[in-house]
Amino acid sequence: EQYLCREDAFKYEWVRGAVVKTPRAMNQYQYFILLNLQRRFAQLKSEQKVAGEFLAETDTFFLKKVHRRLDMAWFNDEQLARMAHRQNQVPKFVLEIISGNDIVDNLLDKLKDYRDAEVAVIWLISPKLEQVHIYTAGGTTICTGDDICTAAPMLPEFQLKASEIFIKPALPEEQAK
Repeated sequence: EQYLCREDAFKYEWVRGAVVKTPRAMNQYQYFILLNLQRRFAQLKSEQKVAGEFLAETDTFFLKKVHRRLDMAWFNDEQLARMAHRQNQVPKFVLEIISGNDIVDNLLDKLKDYRDAEVAVIWLISPKLEQVHIYTAGGTTICTGDDICTAAPMLPEFQLKASEIFIKPALPEEQAK
């Protein structure tokens, strides 16, 4: 618990009895991805096609001895209510954005923890390659370009083209032209 509330340049996770210290994964250069996903979710929510919330950087205990700080996750309304009453909830849809700080073995370990905790849908988003690797019980799919990324079966209405995830906003000086 002493590590969860630390405010420094690092992210701390409790993994099988050890504190794992890594540079904060989500940086300001990746937030456009988070915003694109949140905007799509908000659109669907306003159309009453989805419920719940997307949350970023949420501390979650996935297994008895595994704490992770998620880049993004979807929690349904029941889970949000239970969280308000201090009942730990494991999301069924998790999104991880790969950063330059990520180490492959640590990332694979994290994905294994999510699967062991029965997360139904995992999106592993690569900004560098502009790819989304989607893991479900049915297997793995890699989305690029116009491929449709979906959160089915957990949140089937949430889908968008891979290219839409990586759209960067225009710079202010470009908009003035």
